[in-house]
Amino acid sequence: MSLNRSEKEAVISEVTSLAAKAQTLVIAEYRGITVADMTKLRSEARSKGVSLSVLKNTLARRAVAGSGFDVVADQMTGPLIYGFSEDAVAAAKVVADFAKTNDKLVIRAGAFGGKALDVNGVKQLANIPSKEVLLAQICGLLMSPISRTAVVLGALAAKKGEGAAEVAAEPVAA
Repeated sequence: MSLNRSEKEAVISEVTSLAAKAQTLVIAEYRGITVADMTKLRSEARSKGVSLSVLKNTLARRAVAGSGFDVVADQMTGPLIYGFSEDAVAAAKVVADFAKTNDKLVIRAGAFGGKALDVNGVKQLANIPSKEVLLAQICGLLMSPISRTAVVLGALAAKKGEGAAEVAAEPVAA
């Protein structure tokens, strides 16, 4: 299906706006994936805030030109699915998790922070915990010394309270 000039410009502007908001781009080859599996992948991506698109590669190259994702323009050949996400790890996580269960989805490349990522780089990015998990871990680390101090002080107060009770219970010699 051929697109006319105005449709191509609309696609380029839409992808350019996605790229402007996104932190991460993951590119994967989807050759041989069934429609049902692709629908499942898109549904999973949507729930995680990832925008998955099948684009003409020339339009994708034009859309990312001048952005931080321009570093992977040379990888844009063949039947590809493009995953953009505002969350730094969401696109990598969605695509890598799906690729674990479906061997027909082959991760080709990615980009994060203006740097190109190879397949291993995308998988490493996917292994990073989500923002919410990292924040919870930081809160736990910050709370740990405080809660330990409170436990120690509580134990000391209880011990001193026992000692004071023993002193009060002893008869005073006249």
